[in-house]
Amino acid sequence: MQSAARRLLRMLWADKFALCAALFLLVVVVLAIIGPHLLDAAAQKQNLRMRNAPPFGFANGWMGVLGADALGRPLLPRIIVAMQNTMLVAAGAVFFSSIMGSLLGLVAGYAKPGVSQVIMRLADVIMSFPSLLLAVVVLYMAGPSVLNLVLVLAITRIPVYLRTTRAEVLEVRERMFVSAARVMGASSRRIVFRHILPVVLPTLMTIATLDFAFVMLAESSLSFLGIGIQPPDITWGLMIAQGRSYLTTAWWLSFWPGLAIILTTLSLNLLSNWMRIALDPVQRWRLEMGGRKNG
Repeated sequence: MQSAARRLLRMLWADKFALCAALFLLVVVVLAIIGPHLLDAAAQKQNLRMRNAPPFGFANGWMGVLGADALGRPLLPRIIVAMQNTMLVAAGAVFFSSIMGSLLGLVAGYAKPGVSQVIMRLADVIMSFPSLLLAVVVLYMAGPSVLNLVLVLAITRIPVYLRTTRAEVLEVRERMFVSAARVMGASSRRIVFRHILPVVLPTLMTIATLDFAFVMLAESSLSFLGIGIQPPDITWGLMIAQGRSYLTTAWWLSFWPGLAIILTTLSLNLLSNWMRIALDPVQRWRLEMGGRKNG
């Protein structure tokens, strides 16, 4: 286990862009976990004398380094507090969609053709609706809340994992080690979860990393439209929406949360690209050779 961890660290060190992305995401995760507990009071404290205060003025101390909003609340702690809600919604949607989509994809790829056709038609029904339009309709009817937002985003992303998993299973189930397990009398459940799933899992992890960025952008879009997270809760998308009326006079209200979204999405894409190579036995040697040279 330790040698495998050192191997992954060497491969990560070989790709400096992925290393920077991983460090940035680590900081984001840590801040999302502990930030709201430390800065929630500062994020909600109003000071009308500092309304729309420009960045780098330090009139509010170090918390005012990014400026203040229309109610004089410092933007830096608000961005950190909003980070938790944004990450929770994205993580929840990716978790549920990946679990449901992967399980359905495993069944569709290994079960009888009739069962596979029923599952694939279900995926076609979900994909026939544009994901954001479906989210808008459902949230308008059910009401905007964190749970509804997670559920509707998870449902719209299920076909991504379902189709990918099914395609991988259809290819893997014809390999010799699966045929050998079948001849040895292994049950279908054991073959699927013990022999096929470990081969498919690296691909699913790469897709989940990319999908996390997509879901985060979708949540920001819905919050920007006013049907996502509602005040007093905040997300990065809601902060951008609240600063929309002040774009010509206080651009920083929307700029800083927008920059946070861009950097997080970029880091997720860079890390997913590294994972695609690092988890592929055919291409892994590139990173391993780079790690040895740097070492």
